[in-house]
Amino acid sequence: ETHSVREFCELAFAVAELPITWEGSGVEERAIDPNGRVVIEIDPRYFRPAEVDLLCGDASKAQRELKWRPKVGFRELVQLMVEADMRESR
Repeated sequence: ETHSVREFCELAFAVAELPITWEGSGVEERAIDPNGRVVIEIDPRYFRPAEVDLLCGDASKAQRELKWRPKVGFRELVQLMVEADMRESR
């Protein structure tokens, strides 16, 4: 199961009930809140010179050797993360 950083951000903001819209493209892409504030932007310092389009982890060895299975999916994981951060920020 593969997800983009943008997909993670969209879901996290939706869980927090904070609407965002996207502007620009590539390194200039950013998310704007309803008040016009930039809430997500790309920092070019974190781009690698030979950036790959897709990185995908492989848990098959853990599943095979340890009989491990994930207990939560992507959406539930993002929801748990956002809710935990919101509790800590109160």
